[in-house]
Amino acid sequence: MFDPSLMGRLSFRHIVPSLPPLNPGRNHLGIAEERDAVLYVPASLPKSGPVPMLVMFHGAGGFPEKVLPFLEEHAEREGFLLLAPHSMFPTWDIVIGGSGPDLQRLELALTAVGSRYLLDPTHLGFAGFSDGGSYSLSIGITNGDLVSHVIVFSGGFMSVFMQEGAPKVFIAHGLIDEQLPIETSGRANATKLKGAGYDVEYVEFNGKHAIQPPIVKLAVDFFLDKPAASDAQ
Repeated sequence: MFDPSLMGRLSFRHIVPSLPPLNPGRNHLGIAEERDAVLYVPASLPKSGPVPMLVMFHGAGGFPEKVLPFLEEHAEREGFLLLAPHSMFPTWDIVIGGSGPDLQRLELALTAVGSRYLLDPTHLGFAGFSDGGSYSLSIGITNGDLVSHVIVFSGGFMSVFMQEGAPKVFIAHGLIDEQLPIETSGRANATKLKGAGYDVEYVEFNGKHAIQPPIVKLAVDFFLDKPAASDAQ
């Protein structure tokens, strides 16, 4: 029988938590002895009811502690969980040759969090930078029946063999990106998704291949479905 995980499909489904919540701050989930996933729990997290969670995938050669600082203050201010997986290899499996061990690790991480917190299915987002952005986009679109929001910071490509659901998509890319040219990555991905009928918010900024704090703020507002400044006026 064909294994859907080979196409990037996640089998995780929301469950009723059976374990106690973790302490505020950074927590290693213990799903692996090395290259473990890290969950940031804000002190402001609601004590009852479903809670939002954003999953952040690091760039090539990165690790959870490298990307968490860009989002932790937002998680604390807005009260959402922040999960940062760690790729098995220097970059994500889908970049090297297809879905495999990183997808399995992601399943374990989601299950570990879901066993302790009632997750909000309307605010379970995948985000990523560079190769992590490619991973977020590819796995997010593939699992759009599970993922509500997909956020891509300077991502490269999109590898999708199955499309499920209709997640909202935020793509941001630098005009002078020296590693992943905007014409063949950010603009191309946004155009393709818009043509397929996805709700896409596309932002270009005057910068290179890096995470930009003002863009992160826009992305967090997008994830939490806050109106843009122009819409709020």
